[in-house]
Amino acid sequence: VFNLFFFQAKKKVFYEQKKTHISLRDGKWEKKRKTGPKKMFDIVILTMPVKKNLHLQEKNVNIINESQKQQLESVTYSSRYALGLFYEAGTRIDVPWAAQYIIDNPCIRFISIDNKKRNIESPEIGPSVVVHTTVTFGSEYLDSNPTDVQQLILSHLERIVPSLPKPSSIKCQKWRYSQVTKAVPNSLGQMILHTQPLLVCGGDGFTRSNFDGCIDSAMSLAEVVKSHL
Repeated sequence: VFNLFFFQAKKKVFYEQKKTHISLRDGKWEKKRKTGPKKMFDIVILTMPVKKNLHLQEKNVNIINESQKQQLESVTYSSRYALGLFYEAGTRIDVPWAAQYIIDNPCIRFISIDNKKRNIESPEIGPSVVVHTTVTFGSEYLDSNPTDVQQLILSHLERIVPSLPKPSSIKCQKWRYSQVTKAVPNSLGQMILHTQPLLVCGGDGFTRSNFDGCIDSAMSLAEVVKSHL
């Protein structure tokens, strides 16, 4: 939705611009980055997990009022681990399904043969397997050694799908903010933190963690931005 909005507005969008801090300067938002020069913006839209919005604004104590702060702090997320297994081209994953939910394992909740699930199987591209852990497992091992967690997930995976071949590479990713379990109360899909210049935040933390929730927030954000152009 947002990509379409900016395309129709004939605006260029820059990606992978990681910010470390923003502050008000001369009626604009000054964004500091880990590398590269500072940049100035008329409008800033924040869509990262809500807790990171609070962290980003710690030094700008006057931007978020107390009521907004309490609303943002009330948001809660589940945590999980995601494990990716990557294989060489031509490797055969001999299972009769593309994806399945696991209901009787304390560690693993979901497994997919990712290229098969996405219907992009090709003899030139190696298959990959994606594993998501349960919420309980994610919470219990959230701050554990990643190597130990990876091995534990693999041991459960081997029992569930013993026919899996040995992968050429593995990536274990901690997903601290997996899905919203409690969104911002009475939200309209976004929250305006500052009007002039505009600073607005949104995302599934203001709706719900599914596709419709993300679309609803994006539409709401687009309307706010349009009204400030």
